[in-house]
Amino acid sequence: MEMMSMNRKKMWGGKGWILVMMLMSLSLGTVVVESQLAENFYSSTCPNLEDIVLQSVKTKLSQTAPLTIPIPATLRLFFHDCFVEGCDGSILIASPNMDAEKDAEDNLSLAGDGFDTVIQAKAAVESQCPGVVSCADILAIAARDVVVLAGGPWFNVELGRKDGVISSSDRVPGNLPKPTDDWNTLKLLFAKNNLTTTELVALSGAHTVGFSHCSRFSGRLYSNPTDPSLDPDYAQQLKQECPPNPESDQVVVKLDPTTPDAFDNAYYRNLVAGKGLLTSDQELFSEPSTQDTVTGFANGGSEFFAAFGSAMRSLGRTGVKTGNQGEVRRDCTAFNSALN
Repeated sequence: MEMMSMNRKKMWGGKGWILVMMLMSLSLGTVVVESQLAENFYSSTCPNLEDIVLQSVKTKLSQTAPLTIPIPATLRLFFHDCFVEGCDGSILIASPNMDAEKDAEDNLSLAGDGFDTVIQAKAAVESQCPGVVSCADILAIAARDVVVLAGGPWFNVELGRKDGVISSSDRVPGNLPKPTDDWNTLKLLFAKNNLTTTELVALSGAHTVGFSHCSRFSGRLYSNPTDPSLDPDYAQQLKQECPPNPESDQVVVKLDPTTPDAFDNAYYRNLVAGKGLLTSDQELFSEPSTQDTVTGFANGGSEFFAAFGSAMRSLGRTGVKTGNQGEVRRDCTAFNSALN
């Protein structure tokens, strides 16, 4: 989901290395394994896990200026991980040939601060509970924590995921929402991940924080006519920030023009007012079947918070690997077999 757009530079050259290490016979679809996840999964093996992760996330925020960057970056990282191969930490793998999941075109705008948040939290956890907690679980906890630290809702995180053993850029195309997607495309994509339309609307509320590059929405501004679903004054403001030239794509625009640093329900109020930045945002209000849901979230912050927490738990069950279906990585950026 388009929450933060800060390009990562490629560190290695070459391509064509498919990161398929083992367990090729396992199903890697969007399987729900709710019964094998538990909020107290690490109660005996790493009882202070959530406190360790929270303190690490707070430290990361204190070290970053502006501190709002890691919040949408980490949250977006969780979405991108779960929508490809399931919530298994496969987005975190670094390939020397630049053909891991994170190297796919749709993932190149993921901010490095999101990766750093998880890597630092993993190091903190390993110092107290070595070899116990998966990177996938740490990412899930960190995604919750950044929401809370931005003023959003607390919700319990189900745990027990294993880290996946496949990470390939070839598996990304067609599996992530795009900022230009229409309602039907969004609905089908979320349904493929066992998410309801209400959960789609609730999860989209994550766009109450973060930024987007001009190219993600400039088509709405410079079509003839300008997208009529945009508030005219807002459209004019965006044209001033994003003139019709290639250099404008170096500019980032806040997804929420009213309270951009707070996790609140202003995103939905913006949609009602015709101030959804992306096509995929405004579609939620333009679509008759979800217009009432958007209006309800716009009018009730507590209703949105409850729905968001529930939707995040549903998202966290997507394509989960448990038991012998994966591993607990020692290093979130590499499969254990690559470290031997």
